[in-house]
Order: sequence, then structure tokens, then C-alpha cells
Amino acid sequence: MTLIVEAQALFKTYLMGAVEVHALQGLDLLVERGEFLSVMGPSGSGKSTLLNILGCMDKPTSGTVLLDGVDLMQTPHGKLPKLRREKLGFVFQQYHLLAHLTALENVMLPMRYADIHQKEARQRAGAMLERVGLGDRLHHRPLEMSGGQQQRVAIARALVNQPALILADEPTGNLDSKSGDEILALLRALNAEGQTLIAVTHDPRVAEQTDRTVTLRDGQVVDEVRR
Repeated sequence: MTLIVEAQALFKTYLMGAVEVHALQGLDLLVERGEFLSVMGPSGSGKSTLLNILGCMDKPTSGTVLLDGVDLMQTPHGKLPKLRREKLGFVFQQYHLLAHLTALENVMLPMRYADIHQKEARQRAGAMLERVGLGDRLHHRPLEMSGGQQQRVAIARALVNQPALILADEPTGNLDSKSGDEILALLRALNAEGQTLIAVTHDPRVAEQTDRTVTLRDGQVVDEVRR
């Protein structure tokens, strides 16, 4: 078993005025390379905090977390953006596409920050859009596409730097049932090709399509289901 995420005894405490909020309370989580994991739990259970830590956007108050062999607690804050670019891809409920850019240009963006030459970036972005079924939408802008198509663009953008791990936050949350099913099928296909994914979701239909579901409550893992 090769692990891509090793999180142990994670605590995260926020100060809201004079009040301490304990978002994570000794959370343990191991994720295997090539796994498709879903994370569920009620609001306030710690899902977003966990996602922010795994996404190198926050650090725990205490505990250890290794991401693809890198100790996040020992990584200087200034090096986290580079780690995000090299190791991670993100898919959001709101897509977060730039409205004035075409699908091709949106997918090229992560490569701009990775100093990849524009010609190569254009070729890679086009190939990735073909891979997610949007080869005929390269020059369409977000408002010229359906929600499902926009989410496909977002997935292509997440994949284009060949990340070790994709983090998806409610990836079907803004989609109708048909489009949501199509995105789930795409994520499953990517996983079958070896891509590791972690999806935070409230939707049991999404969780049922994953290899394993962990449920959080009060900042801890309280249940786990393997399929």
C-alpha cells in the first residue's frame, strides 16, 4: 500500500474573538495512491478545514500531515504555493472559471504560473479538453457553456499539471441530476486511469460512486465505509 495522504492526530483551533473553535480534534486519515475517497459530515464537522489543510491553504494547530511524502508541518509558508501547483488540482462547486477567457485559456492558466512555454501550454490544454469531452468547445467562454460543460473545463484545468491528488469540493453541487451523473462518470473514469481523488460532498449518490467514504463529526472520523 502506497499512501499519498498520511494525517495523524490533527487538531485545528481557531480564535473567534475570545471564543476557541475546535474545528479538528485528533483527526486521523490515511489515503492510498489511486483511491477515490469521499468525505461527508454535517456543517461544522471539519470537512472544509480538512480540505484546506490537505490543499496547503492552512496548517493544523498540531499533528502531522504528509502529502505525497512531503511533511506539510515542516514546509515553510512561502513554499506552499509551489507545492500546490506541483502536487494538487482543485475542483470547486462554483467552477471558478474566468468569464472573459475561453475554455482553452482557462485550462492554460495553471501552466502560466508553472512557467510552461505558451505553445506547450496550449497543446496540453487542448489535449486535456479533448480528454474530458470538450474538444469542440475550446474557444467558448463559460457563459456560452452549460454547467456540466463548465465543470468539465474546471476538471481539465485541475488535471493539466498532472497532479498527484485532486481535491473536489461538492463537484456536483450546482448541477442537475443528469449533468451530475456525467461528472461523476468522468471522475470515476479518471480514477480508473490511476488518478487519486478526494471529494467532499453532502450527496450520498456521489459517495456511493467512491471507493471509500469517511464521515466526520466534531472534527473526528466517526464512520468509514469501503466499497
